[in-house]
Amino acid sequence: MSVSAPFILRPVATTLLMVALLLAGLVAFPQLAVAPLPQVDFPTIVVSTTLPGADPQTVASSVTQPLERQFSQIAGVSQLTSTSVLGSSSITLQFDLERSIDAAAQDVQAAINAAGGQLPKTLPGPPTYRKVNPADTPILIIAVRSDGLPLPQVDDCADTVLAQQISRIPGVGQVSIGGEQKPAVRIQIDPARLAALGLDLEDLRGTIAEVTTNAPKGSLDGDRRAVTLYANDQFTSAPPWNDAVLAYRNGAPVRVRDIGRAVDGPENARMAAWVDGRRAIYLVIYKQPGANVIETVDRVRAALPQLQTAIPPSVQVEVVIDRTTTIRASVADVEFTLALTIGLVVLVIFLFLRNLWATVIPGIAVPLSLAGTAALMYLAHFSLDNLSLMALTIAVGFVVDDAIVMLENVYRHLEEGKKPLQAALDGAREIGFTIISISLSLVAVFIPLLLMSGVVGRLLREFALTVSMAIAVSVVVSLTLTPMLCARVLKDEHKVRHGRLYWAFERGFEAMLALYRHGLDRVLAHQRLTLAGFAATLAVTAALFVAIPKGFFPQQDTGVVFGTSDAAQDISFAEMSRRTLALGQVLSADPAIAHWTGSIGAASGQTLNNGRFFMALAPREQRDATAQAVVDRLRRATAGVVGATLYLQVPQDLNVGGRLSRTQYQYTLQDADLDELNRFAPLMLERMRALPELQDVASDQQTRGGAMTLTIDRDQAARFGIRPQLIDDTLYDAFGQRQVTQYFTQLNSYHVVMEVLPELQGSPATLDQIRLHSPSTGGAVPLSALVRAEPAPAGLLAVNHQGQFPAVTLSFNLRPGVALGDAVEAIKRAEAALDKPAALTGSFQGTAQVFQQSLATQPWLILAALVSVYLILGILYESFIHPLTILSTLPSAGAGALAFLMLGGHDMTLIALIGILLLIGIVKKNGIMIVDFAITAQRERGLPPHEAIREASLKRFRPIMMTTCAALLGGLPLMLGTGTGSELRQPLGVAMVGGLLVSQALTLFTTPVIYLWFERLRHRAR
Repeated sequence: MSVSAPFILRPVATTLLMVALLLAGLVAFPQLAVAPLPQVDFPTIVVSTTLPGADPQTVASSVTQPLERQFSQIAGVSQLTSTSVLGSSSITLQFDLERSIDAAAQDVQAAINAAGGQLPKTLPGPPTYRKVNPADTPILIIAVRSDGLPLPQVDDCADTVLAQQISRIPGVGQVSIGGEQKPAVRIQIDPARLAALGLDLEDLRGTIAEVTTNAPKGSLDGDRRAVTLYANDQFTSAPPWNDAVLAYRNGAPVRVRDIGRAVDGPENARMAAWVDGRRAIYLVIYKQPGANVIETVDRVRAALPQLQTAIPPSVQVEVVIDRTTTIRASVADVEFTLALTIGLVVLVIFLFLRNLWATVIPGIAVPLSLAGTAALMYLAHFSLDNLSLMALTIAVGFVVDDAIVMLENVYRHLEEGKKPLQAALDGAREIGFTIISISLSLVAVFIPLLLMSGVVGRLLREFALTVSMAIAVSVVVSLTLTPMLCARVLKDEHKVRHGRLYWAFERGFEAMLALYRHGLDRVLAHQRLTLAGFAATLAVTAALFVAIPKGFFPQQDTGVVFGTSDAAQDISFAEMSRRTLALGQVLSADPAIAHWTGSIGAASGQTLNNGRFFMALAPREQRDATAQAVVDRLRRATAGVVGATLYLQVPQDLNVGGRLSRTQYQYTLQDADLDELNRFAPLMLERMRALPELQDVASDQQTRGGAMTLTIDRDQAARFGIRPQLIDDTLYDAFGQRQVTQYFTQLNSYHVVMEVLPELQGSPATLDQIRLHSPSTGGAVPLSALVRAEPAPAGLLAVNHQGQFPAVTLSFNLRPGVALGDAVEAIKRAEAALDKPAALTGSFQGTAQVFQQSLATQPWLILAALVSVYLILGILYESFIHPLTILSTLPSAGAGALAFLMLGGHDMTLIALIGILLLIGIVKKNGIMIVDFAITAQRERGLPPHEAIREASLKRFRPIMMTTCAALLGGLPLMLGTGTGSELRQPLGVAMVGGLLVSQALTLFTTPVIYLWFERLRHRAR
């Protein structure tokens, strides 16, 4: 008795079992999370520290270095990078994929605590960390602006209400504020008036810190009543500050208004942001690594209406960029493709069988198999993403294959005159092993994918498991429900009168079979020529694999463009603002851009001469160009903006690495000798710019900033009893936007910032007006008498480290039609020609680094898949030779796939690799069906090999054509799709369609010849 017999004989139980499977899938499918790709985020943590006014070298040595030394001791850190700029340090730690981000965060906090004793005491706050990847694309950007309120008040609403509450939403990793204008009281001092009163800046700083306070005051507790003590000890706005008494001179009070002024303003006056050309504040929201982007965005959007009620009505809150728009559209497009594929496959079955019930049986198997797969995906915590939905789409061809093979075999027994029940029992017993063989060998293709490690293994594992789940459920349905339905509803159609259309198709199929019979006989009569053709196909496949351009992942149109602007490294804040607005005017004029945001200011790894832009493109159907085409025309349009260069890239769903660069791909130079690194990095930059494969080549090296060296005359200072510390503190008071004290409200804390008058901050002559109190003489000493100001040749705007060593990252985009593999090889040749010292090392980072790793494993991955299939087939057939006959169907499929990919202009990417691996599983089924029938005919009926293989080829012609057409139509919608996200799916469809067309045309003839050749070898060996 076969496995199918109990289910054929118990139709009620079988039906209810399938109903349960369907219900499980219907319940599970809506519960599946939606995402662009399977979860492959590296656990990443960013540690941020601020030291306002400190130059990049001071930040790097006093803040970044102590923290890096502690972080380098944490287990599982795969990449440690840092950027130190004016006033801030940003350190990114990326951990191994297997590392828990929560456990890593605990280690990071412990390292911060351990480094605390070595950090400057003047830090306004301890280092903070966030579970976020700074190189990721924001999931949401929310503009906050008002026509009636000043920006600091708008910022206060954005910070205290929106940002704080959004940060608490599950899945949100960080909410940063673009163009932050945090409210502050700025006390602006006129040093000449201050000196005239016999005061200096350091005297003033200590006094200001004591003028406002918010200390405990206790309570009065009497016999009957208790009274809490309050006092007007705190200033929370600028007007009271102007009347504050700072000292007494000649019996008269010296107030702030006597030596300058106090104004309400932003904490950092050198930051600004624009949204669609208007000054604004915007919130940049990043997700936590591992969080589902769709669910996180939905939670944030659901919270916004309630949050808006807590801020003034005049403050407008608008979502200007939503990263999930294209993700949702892409997933919806794949779902439509899946439904279309099901319809096409069922139509093919009907055209071949021309019978309603014969079509309904495999038609039922498809939704049942997909429903069961959805239930298993839910249990495995998978998501509905581009790869898993592609897997389901491709699986339609697989799941219907099993049902077709079972149906066709039962129908053949029915035509021999057997009763439907007996035909179902005999057909299921005869074909059951073949179905299991096909399915097991197909799953074997994915075994190497399941064992792969790293980001590529994590990315492909969900695809492989989804297809394997669909195959497993399909086998269950095909061995249970399909033969049961055949026993109940099938009948011999040759005894039924049919119309003209039926017989027209039947005659067409008979003519096709006769043509194949004639061709097969010719091939069997010229076997040596056929074997030579097979060998030629094998050689062509190998040549095409070597020749095809290699890529990593298809370039996607995500509906968002990210830009970084570069200006002269000594540019002022005011001039940078003008350059940013000039670039913004170009962006506003492009019809494809729906919204854009831009920000400038030295913060979070960004230098003053850099601006950051985010552009939301109009929906794909509403614009006339792809995202990459928009980038290309913006490159030309912004070239006319004098004094600024805008580097653009289209962010991708798959992002590797933790370093944010100006363009998409990264190449990093490292050297312990900073001078040597700074000397050779520009040389490598020029060589890369000369390469025809690259465009938009940029560097994060910032060594030409405007700088002035103040040389302290230590002997002169010592005569007056003045220490260098006092000179540094005075300079910080004057020019560093020094935060000297705080004031507090119920919702936030704010700073009082001290500085000289803004109009004096741009001239070295101000040094002549600043006086220091001499402990030795009791008089005032001009600062210019103690220091000598000299323009420096150049100053560092940023200090970048990788793995604690100085590093320079050169980033680049690819020219149209250039594959990443070609660009990598060109850069390697340029590096070899540089004749650099041994201590200077170059390496690809991020996506380019993972591409190198995946490229090295591609041939081994294909070989491992072939070996896995061979082992499974050898075990099933108890033969060393028959698996080779079955695998002989693959070279023609590979040649067809590679040829179609090259003709379509597609690189050999991971998606194309998936298509080729799928072909290994699909195409070999033709060989399995033919070889399995021939082996049975030889063993049970004693037919000679020639007659057995000829009969097998002719008898299996119809199911082979049906299953191949079904698989072909599974890939055709992917190949021809033009909807959102179709560029990701097209290589898979092209590889499958090309491979199936070529293999179908050749393997029906080569497989019988190779079978006979191996049979002759086997007999000779005996």
